[in-house]
Amino acid sequence: MRWLSKGIVSTVLSDLGSGRRPLTHEALDELLEGKVVEHIRSVLVATGALPKRDEQMVRLERHVKDLVASHATAEGRKILHRYATWHFLRGLRRRSRGKDITHYQLKVARQHLWAAVYLLNCLADQNLALETCRQTDLARGMTSGDARLCQEAGHFVRWALSQKIARDLTFPAERWNGPSQPMDEEARWAAARRLLHEDTLKSKDRLADLLLLLYAQWPAANSRLTVDHIKETDGAVRIRLGADPVDVPSPVAELALQ
Repeated sequence: MRWLSKGIVSTVLSDLGSGRRPLTHEALDELLEGKVVEHIRSVLVATGALPKRDEQMVRLERHVKDLVASHATAEGRKILHRYATWHFLRGLRRRSRGKDITHYQLKVARQHLWAAVYLLNCLADQNLALETCRQTDLARGMTSGDARLCQEAGHFVRWALSQKIARDLTFPAERWNGPSQPMDEEARWAAARRLLHEDTLKSKDRLADLLLLLYAQWPAANSRLTVDHIKETDGAVRIRLGADPVDVPSPVAELALQ
């Protein structure tokens, strides 16, 4: 009841109830973005008052709009719009096949778009445009001390070459042999079961993979773990992944002790 009586919550619900604000996603989009509005929207969707939509994609579209507008030159904004809207977003929708995009896909997309903005900004600082940029100019920008997201910038450069926007440039692609889409729930549990019982693999590798699959621990975090992070007290096994140790159930516990 206290939450419902707060300023923005009370105002939004009152406006929706009275009809002063239409009960649509677009009307909620006009409000200041934040967790309160997100929660109101999620409740309205869960109760069927609003239709479900891909919120990650909506956030990405909003992010694209802000990024494009942030670039200093009109020509740069035109190139960014073509790359982000007609190439990147369209390709992401095609690959998702009507399903909601994941948070990881949203993060990767933002990295690619930021890399394109960063590269164009580097060129603008040198009074250069992508059309007139040469390989030495590109190398200077990508090897400077504050160069970021080089791999993602390569994706942008290769797209610009395919569109005849850039000409005298090369940026070889690194071959990716990993998964092409997020692992579904069934495949994740199948991999976990195999790791629990496949004793031909090293125990430390099996544990590291299980921490990734079951506890969402990044490989970089797993690589810093030592035996001191694992404690057994009164028959309970705990692993310190963050500030506080977490209980590890059997049979992962036996594997951790090994």
